[in-house]
Amino acid sequence: MNNLFYFALILLAGIGMAKIVSKFKLPHVTGYLLAGVLIGPSILGIIPMGVAEGMNIISEAALGFIAYSIGSEINFSKLKKMGKSIITITLFEALTPVVLVTLAMVYIFKQPLPFAIVIGAIAAATAPAATIMVIRQYKAKGPLVDTLLPVVAMDDGLAIISFGIAFTIAKSLMSASGTISFVSAVLVPLWEITLSLGIGFLAGLALSYLIPKIKGEDELLSIVISTIFISIGIAAFAHVSTLLVCMMLGITIANFSHNSIRAISIINRVTPPIFIAFFTLAGVELDLSVLRYAGLIGIGYIIARSLGKTLGATIGARLTKSPAMVTKYLGLTLLPQAGVAIGLSMIAQTVMPEFGATIRTVILASTVVYEVLGPVIAKNALIKAGEIDPSQI
Repeated sequence: MNNLFYFALILLAGIGMAKIVSKFKLPHVTGYLLAGVLIGPSILGIIPMGVAEGMNIISEAALGFIAYSIGSEINFSKLKKMGKSIITITLFEALTPVVLVTLAMVYIFKQPLPFAIVIGAIAAATAPAATIMVIRQYKAKGPLVDTLLPVVAMDDGLAIISFGIAFTIAKSLMSASGTISFVSAVLVPLWEITLSLGIGFLAGLALSYLIPKIKGEDELLSIVISTIFISIGIAAFAHVSTLLVCMMLGITIANFSHNSIRAISIINRVTPPIFIAFFTLAGVELDLSVLRYAGLIGIGYIIARSLGKTLGATIGARLTKSPAMVTKYLGLTLLPQAGVAIGLSMIAQTVMPEFGATIRTVILASTVVYEVLGPVIAKNALIKAGEIDPSQI
């Protein structure tokens, strides 16, 4: 069957399920994910796994647009006021789950230290896409959203550094020499992040230069999309983070372009079907069978990471004297985990065959749980924080 036929089915299934779950006051993104699970190989098998894998370009485009949107919300003047508090909160919300998951794996589940260190480092990663979709759907705004956006923007960078250090330590513990390379542990991840930000910044400067010269809306839309796609392509060629590149592109436009609102808002004309397809495809690719194999270690990972995210965000917010709603609810908006975590687990599986398969199974199983429940939890947190207008529900 033609891929365009499958693409149409994916869109229609996502829209239909979103309407159904909205009757139960659930976010649309939960409906998209459930629709994908329903029509995917795990249940009905209407969309074969090979088809989903062949539509990776949709996922790449969607993540690029989402990262661009996140970056465009980060305003330097606001960050100056929040500066140190954002860094402190990010450090605590990212590193507390690393510590708790590592300790749980060693002392509760009696796992080898190299395994515990690596899977603990992966716990730092957060998937912003689902939470951002909830914010957009319900037009949420306020101190919690203002804190959440820069935190998730920095989270992946910190996760990459954390994983690089943990991975090197784990490999050294497993080797005969037991020596740790500072270059591979710290400098390589740091270089990857720096290069990602540099590519995004240069692309943003180029787009900022072009924006005032473009008169027509259709031409501007085409140029913005082309810049995002070129940035994704360069990131892939350079083996750096696509998310960080596109976030930096959005940050640069928001802070250095004279007509940033025009370049930021115009992509909303094309993103809705891409986002619907992206999250529905994510549901298609969720393999429910991994839940059987994750077992107690998977449950322990989910509990320890969830506690780490909520506790870390709370500690960071209290230390920085953040508003009460940020202290109470920020951690709950940071639970979703998907793309970056799965990517890191694949690296672990390739380079650490002794533990990699178990790590990937646990991460994939937790993704099923986090991606389905995460948006619902985030929505309720935003409602309790008073940042979703009741009329939007």
